Amino acid sequence: MRASPRLAAWALAVALWVPCGAAVGLEPGHLVAGFARGLALLETQGPRCLLIETYFANTAEQRGQGLMFVESLGEFEGMYFRSAFPVELSMWMKNTLVPLDMLFIREDGTVGHIARDTPPLSTDRIRSHGEVVGVLELNAGFAWRWRVEPGTRLWLL
Repeated sequence: MRASPRLAAWALAVALWVPCGAAVGLEPGHLVAGFARGLALLETQGPRCLLIETYFANTAEQRGQGLMFVESLGEFEGMYFRSAFPVELSMWMKNTLVPLDMLFIREDGTVGHIARDTPPLSTDRIRSHGEVVGVLELNAGFAWRWRVEPGTRLWLL
């Protein structure tokens, strides 16, 4: 979901006021060169706002690469995969070295399903459990540590 400028200003104000993690960039040499970068905001119960430095997998090539071969991911970093229309998605962890939480985002911008602590290097299919318009990948355990649950709202800033 794209946020309006007014909402983005509000989110920034809230992010500065509410305890949020600071985004930390991936070190040079990680295989995310050429990916568009931006910010995402997770609005959890409480409410608490979590600001995430986000890499956007926009092209078919980038969606195919994802976080493969990336050796580490900061606590407030992630990658977002967008679908052009609502669809049941299936992901895998082939060549992905770090365990991830996958947040499957419904058309209304809320988390519909969370695949927690997905095992690295696995070719097992990880399903969205319903139609979604995107997936936000974060470090394994992030959803538990920060109380991200189905219904949490995602804003792309």
